[in-house]
Amino acid sequence: MNWIIESLMHAFAISMFLVPSNVDAGGRVIEGRVTKVRDVDTIVVSGTPVRLNGLDGPEISTRVGKDAALFMRRLVGGKIVTCELNGERTYDRWVGVCFLDGQDIAVIAVSQGHALDCARYSGGRYRKYETPAAKAKIRRAGYC
Repeated sequence: MNWIIESLMHAFAISMFLVPSNVDAGGRVIEGRVTKVRDVDTIVVSGTPVRLNGLDGPEISTRVGKDAALFMRRLVGGKIVTCELNGERTYDRWVGVCFLDGQDIAVIAVSQGHALDCARYSGGRYRKYETPAAKAKIRRAGYC
């Protein structure tokens, strides 16, 4: 009987961290499989679109943007990630910082030259990871 109660308590604890895409996600954590990569700065986690906070990625309409999206698909596609959502939304996406095996996905993308820091939203958190090659080939968004 104790194992039933423990199992129910464990399931309840896990469910407290899962956020369906139709509820307020302010300050919440979601964990799930990446079902789609829209581009280097937007992934879909178990049906919830997440905009990676502070990441300035190249436009998908450019060659460098297509390469960056492919990089992100290879990095996280089909894998389990954890996202700390900040409660903000941009278009249909929740905004947050996502982790793969405990590593910040945006750090990986920036350090591999597929994106830049957007200091306006990151507070400069990713600036030290920018590569010279990325700075030369990616045009920083005006809002950053």
